[in-house]
Amino acid sequence: MKPKLRNIFFLIGLAAVVIMLLRFPYSWQEVMVHARRAGIWLPIVIAMWLPLYGMNTLAWRVILGHKPAPSFGRLLKLTISGFALNYVTPVGLLGGEPYRIMELQDEVGSVRATSSVILHSMMHIFSHFCFWAFSIVLFLVLYHDSLNGPLVALLSFCTLFCLAGLYFFTWGYRHGLAMSTLCFFARLPWLGRHIKRFTQRNEQKIQETDRQIAALHSQRPAIFLLSLGLEFGCRMLGCLEILFLLFIFNPHASYWDSVLIQAFTSLFANLVFFIPMQVGAREGGMAWSTGALQLGAGYGVLTSLIIRLRELFWIAVGMLLIKTGNNRQTKSTI
Repeated sequence: MKPKLRNIFFLIGLAAVVIMLLRFPYSWQEVMVHARRAGIWLPIVIAMWLPLYGMNTLAWRVILGHKPAPSFGRLLKLTISGFALNYVTPVGLLGGEPYRIMELQDEVGSVRATSSVILHSMMHIFSHFCFWAFSIVLFLVLYHDSLNGPLVALLSFCTLFCLAGLYFFTWGYRHGLAMSTLCFFARLPWLGRHIKRFTQRNEQKIQETDRQIAALHSQRPAIFLLSLGLEFGCRMLGCLEILFLLFIFNPHASYWDSVLIQAFTSLFANLVFFIPMQVGAREGGMAWSTGALQLGAGYGVLTSLIIRLRELFWIAVGMLLIKTGNNRQTKSTI
């Protein structure tokens, strides 16, 4: 990627971080009090996300295949930076995916870069829908006695939303989404004109990308399932974060409760995806889900604050990684 474009991504991310810090929903006095209360669990929660990002990276590496490809460390750097950009941009996926494509295309070629990034992003989101669908079934198994009219209506809406998402991505895996995705990104300010020129120059390659996306599902089902399994496993292991933090406030919390809290919080937050970091929405979803499971809404607010600190830490790491380890790569002809 040209240094100028890389600097644009960095400045967009930096500006978003500053804005989020100014709009942070807690006072710094509250942050320090609850950080001290978290004790050893705060660094544990921060550190556990390195292997989780490693799983995301491995899922991407599996999709890239065994042809010459960047090192795992290089892909991990791009994964962390890409997620950081997605955290801080409204609507999500508006910064991280174009950034990863542009960084990778000189190393593996534009077709492989575009198809692998889009496929991994699709897999990441598809695993969320699988996770939410699994959690709805889990809730019905564990808490069917607590069902009432409003809860049935909410679960019905969540079920329809999940089914629609699963259908959409299943269709995308069969037909490809590269061209339509890049056309969407081309409407963005600043970066849009670069993406539009890229799309016009590489129309045939993008069509080939769509064919590769369709081929993963139909011709390489083992790779498809392995990548999906890694992403879904990452969702399940990520629930340990909720469990560890709930132990601070409630030693009787269970792992399955943490799965349900994570599922309904993330589902609620993604329904208001246009807010950077889902500021406010995440806290409301956490408070509602812990209250619905009779764990106390106050636990959810405190837990959400500590998770915000973890997110800010990894966003800062991701922003720094954008500016480091960018030695000029040899252009690939693949």
